[in-house]
Amino acid sequence: MPTKEERLFLEKIQPHKGIIYKVSRMYADSAEDREDLVQEIMLRLWSSYASFEGRSALSTWMYRVAVNTAITFLRKEKNKPAIIGDDTPALQTKAFETDHSDEIRLNLFYKAVQELNPIEKALIFYFMEGLSHREISTQLGISENNARVKLNRTKEKLQKIIKTYGYEL
Repeated sequence: MPTKEERLFLEKIQPHKGIIYKVSRMYADSAEDREDLVQEIMLRLWSSYASFEGRSALSTWMYRVAVNTAITFLRKEKNKPAIIGDDTPALQTKAFETDHSDEIRLNLFYKAVQELNPIEKALIFYFMEGLSHREISTQLGISENNARVKLNRTKEKLQKIIKTYGYEL
């Protein structure tokens, strides 16, 4: 039975849980890795929740914890031997469940995102979440102009990757 503190924590993050799933989808290849990453992010959120001071929005704090956890997770995973497994998407949000062609495009997009480096993935993630260049720069600790330039270069790189697959989004 969860404690009162645990219930409060879960209630507060519930409206923003899509952040966790989107970050895991951006940073992990396989369904198993995505599930592991979701659990790791939840653990990090819970363990650092007591230190959340409310100086930023809860969702902003969750973005930062989730992306930092994903980057750390990615470093750990690179040291593990590669195991070929099921690449089917296990975690999808309702917003992406429309028709089959949308699912194909979404899978293609996430496949291409896997070829980006961790910072590029963060840039695309924050862009997809609707953050401004200023908010992205704050999240990543870079200048607003640098965020704008890096984001444009990352979008161009992503389009080139997708074209190598023989598709255009």
